Amino acid sequence: MDKMVYIAASGAKQSLQGLALKANNLANANTTGFKADFAQARSMQAFGEGLPTRVFSMQERPGSNMTSGGIIETGRDLDIAMSDNAWLAVQDDSGNEAYTKVGTLNITAQGMLVTSHGRQVIGEGGPVILPVPIEKIGFSEDGAIQVRPQGAPANFLEEVDTLRVVEGNSRQLEKGNDGLFRPVPGQTVDTSANVKVLSGALEMSNVNPVHEMVDMINHQRQFELQVKLMKTAEEIDERQDQLMRIV
Repeated sequence: MDKMVYIAASGAKQSLQGLALKANNLANANTTGFKADFAQARSMQAFGEGLPTRVFSMQERPGSNMTSGGIIETGRDLDIAMSDNAWLAVQDDSGNEAYTKVGTLNITAQGMLVTSHGRQVIGEGGPVILPVPIEKIGFSEDGAIQVRPQGAPANFLEEVDTLRVVEGNSRQLEKGNDGLFRPVPGQTVDTSANVKVLSGALEMSNVNPVHEMVDMINHQRQFELQVKLMKTAEEIDERQDQLMRIV
């Protein structure tokens, strides 16, 4: 009977994890540059002392949906969108290079160019530092940053740096727990002439709310089924106890 309970309990736990993953996707349906996570369940053999007679369920995130989200025009100078396999280089919490599709940028009082999540944007020579105060900023198709310092003529634009925009696909990049993408072990990504930057626009999330909602319902039904299975195991144990008392 312990086999039945073990399988049902592990299945219920993993169904809840899958439900949480899908709920996170749905919660980010309107998050700029968000890539939906896939969910996959499989059985795993439980090894230990004795014979391997038990299996348990395992819920995994095998990867992320790397298809592009829709592009919307915002008209904001500090908004950028990138071509399909293009990724903006930023610094993670450890100061290492990572990649994102978040194109909502801001300028700090110190002139640092950061994303809406506070990640410092990386240029050709490292973190981008702009000569503040600035009256206007723009980005060319190749990622060059052009600014007009305060007090400069209206037709004056100075190129101060170039965004580090790399090219990478689903086989080369994987998402971390912080939402940033990094190269898969053994893979490298670098700048390419194929990548394009579109100024005054943003790439939206690629989450399909209807699909995610259906998956959430399926995970919820699986959880309820596992709970019923545990209840059935309890009822069987009670009837066995009754039979033993009769004997």
